[in-house]
Amino acid sequence: MEDDQLSSFLKSGVYRLQSANAFFIDPVRVVNRSYTRYRVSPSAYYSRFFESTEKLETSAESRKRKRKEKKTISLNEREKVAEQRHQEVRPLLLKAHGALLGATELLKVVRNLRCEECTDEERRELSQQSCELSFVDLGSVWQAPLYEIVLNYQEGDAHIENEGSRLGEDLKQDVIPAFDNLIVNKGSGDAEAEFLNHKYIIPKESCFYMSDVRKIHNLIPADSDSGFNIIVIDPPWENSSAHQKQRYQTLPNRFFLSLPIKQLTHTAGALVALWVTNKEKLRSFVEKELFPAWGVKYVTSFYWLKVKANGSLISELDLFHHRPYECLLLGYSDGKDNTSDFSKLNAIPNNQVFMSVPGDYSRKPPIGELLLEYMSGTKHAHCIELFSRELSAGWTSWGNEPLHFQASKYFVSKNRQMKAPDSAYNSFT
Repeated sequence: MEDDQLSSFLKSGVYRLQSANAFFIDPVRVVNRSYTRYRVSPSAYYSRFFESTEKLETSAESRKRKRKEKKTISLNEREKVAEQRHQEVRPLLLKAHGALLGATELLKVVRNLRCEECTDEERRELSQQSCELSFVDLGSVWQAPLYEIVLNYQEGDAHIENEGSRLGEDLKQDVIPAFDNLIVNKGSGDAEAEFLNHKYIIPKESCFYMSDVRKIHNLIPADSDSGFNIIVIDPPWENSSAHQKQRYQTLPNRFFLSLPIKQLTHTAGALVALWVTNKEKLRSFVEKELFPAWGVKYVTSFYWLKVKANGSLISELDLFHHRPYECLLLGYSDGKDNTSDFSKLNAIPNNQVFMSVPGDYSRKPPIGELLLEYMSGTKHAHCIELFSRELSAGWTSWGNEPLHFQASKYFVSKNRQMKAPDSAYNSFT
C-alpha cells in the first residue's frame, strides 16, 4: 500500500495519510506539473530550510536558552482564546505529524528534496540574477504606464515542448504594457517574459494582472457567468516580522474589507480560501467583519503544518508566538441567485492537515488543485489568486508582484539531467 502511495506521490507531489485526515505536499513536484520546458529548481525553492546541521543546532540551542531565560507571563483574554483554539487543533496536528513520521519510505524521499546540484554555468547565471526588481516601486512611479513586457511563446502542440525542444520557428512575440493590464500566455506551453533585462518564466494557460489594490476592480467580469469558482486570497496582513525583515509591504486590515469578492464570484458560487495567521485579533476580525463584508459563509479550516526535510517540526508545537502552522479558512460565496448552495461543494473534510517543507518567506504551498476536488458540477473552473506572488497553470493571478517567484533564477531547463542520490527522485521529471 505504501509503495502505491509513494509511486503516486512521485508523480503528483501529494501523499495522502488517510488514517490521520492529512496529506504531505512536495510543492516543487506539484508546481512542476504546470511547466513544459522548465522546472522549478529544488535548490532554489527549499534553500531557506536546508542550512548546515551545525547552524541549525546552534540556532536551536540559542532558542532554548532564550525560552529558559524568559519568564512565564499571564495571558490576556484574547490570548486565552487563541490558546483555546490551539488546544482544540493540537491533537489533530500531532496525529498528522505522527502519521508522517510513520511513513518511512516517504521520508527517505523527503530527505533528498534538495538533492539537485547546479552546473558551474548555471551557478554563474544564478549569481548574476541575484538582483531582483521591485515591482512595487516600479508600479508606483509616473513612468509605470510606459513600462512594457515582452512575452515570447510558442504555438503548436505542447507535447513537442515536453520533450525539451527549444522555441522554434513558430515563436510568437507580444510586447504589451506590464502594469494595469491582463497579460495572457497564449502559447501551448511555457512562455519566456523579458522585463527590464530580467527574464521570467510564465506557465502554460496562465494569466496575470499586476497592479495595486486600487485597480483590482478591473478584474470584475462584465458577466457573472465569467466569474471565478475558486478564489484564493493571501493578504499582506499587518505583521511585525514582515515589517522588520522588509520582505513585503503590508496593509491595515480595513483595506481588505473593500475587496470585491462578491463581484468576482461566478454565477454558480465560489469556494473562497483565505490564509490567516494564528493571531486571535486577526481571526476575530475575519469572523466578525471580513467574511460578513464579503458575503462569505464560513465552511471549515485547514491547517498547514511546516516540517523540516527530516520530518521534524520547524519549531516546537506549543510555542505561543512561533507555532509551526498556519490556517487556511474555507468559505462559500453565493452566486447570482444569492442563496447558500453548499450542495455545489463536494464533502470537505473538517480540520484537514497538510504538511510540507516551507519555501521562501511567506511562500505558500500550492493547494489550488486540491481545492478543485471540492467543486462539484464544474467542468472548467475559473480560478483566481489575490495578492499572488507566483503564477499557476490555468489560473488568473493578481497582485502588485505576481512575477516575484517567476524569476528565471528559480528555474532550470528540463533539458538538463538531474543528479540525484535517491533513484526514486529521478521520477521527478
